[in-house]
Amino acid sequence: RAVHIARAFQSTQYKTSAARSLSVLEVEAGKMSQKSATTAVDGHTAKSSKTKGHGRQQAKSAGPLSEEELRRQQYITPEDVLRLEKATKDYLCSPAANVYGIDFMRFKIRDVESGATLFEVTKSDDEEGEDTPSEPPRYVKYHFPPQFLKLKRVGATVEFTVGGSEVRQLRMVERHYFKEKLLKSFDFDFGFCMPYSRNSCEHIYEMPELTPEEEKELIDNPYQTKSDSFYFVEERLVMHNKADYAYTTAPVPPS
Repeated sequence: RAVHIARAFQSTQYKTSAARSLSVLEVEAGKMSQKSATTAVDGHTAKSSKTKGHGRQQAKSAGPLSEEELRRQQYITPEDVLRLEKATKDYLCSPAANVYGIDFMRFKIRDVESGATLFEVTKSDDEEGEDTPSEPPRYVKYHFPPQFLKLKRVGATVEFTVGGSEVRQLRMVERHYFKEKLLKSFDFDFGFCMPYSRNSCEHIYEMPELTPEEEKELIDNPYQTKSDSFYFVEERLVMHNKADYAYTTAPVPPS
């Protein structure tokens, strides 16, 4: 599988060309306590409702599900992945499940308070014009400086295109873990995307305050912070991306 290592430093803007296509980039690490985030799609703003640790409200009777149990199901729903208690070991769907041709073209991370761009990656014009693009990478490793954990609000902008079919009820469930402990769960509704459309949205994350002990633990354990990003169309899983994070000053040697 393809691995992209992204290094971002405060007040510095990085632009690079991803290999063929961009995978969705994850930028959150924090506590289990949850605040609301706003999703703006093509200039329209929609409130994304979340509850503590599990995004939307879940039925009290719903117990945890394992990765193995999900693999035995005919299809996977948002409510299923919200019952996972740890990061998955592998992907819960194949790239072929993306029958809608959802393709990520640009991703930018900014500090909302200062407006500084922390990281930016854009698909090149040559890659956009290819008739038969190769399989997009689904795994990303991120290296951020420790100061990233002190940011109050982070904006993550993504631009993506869709293929020849309309996309209804596009939804992302994003789960963040540290050493198999759930840190945060986000749940965003993107709504409807027209065929052959190019869409842009920004997620505003209210970064929680971490105690010095919590910050140190994340910093001292590079790439033990992990995320799963699940994408659904009409309540069925169509894409699954994964990411690992390091928050250190010096580069982390490859494992």
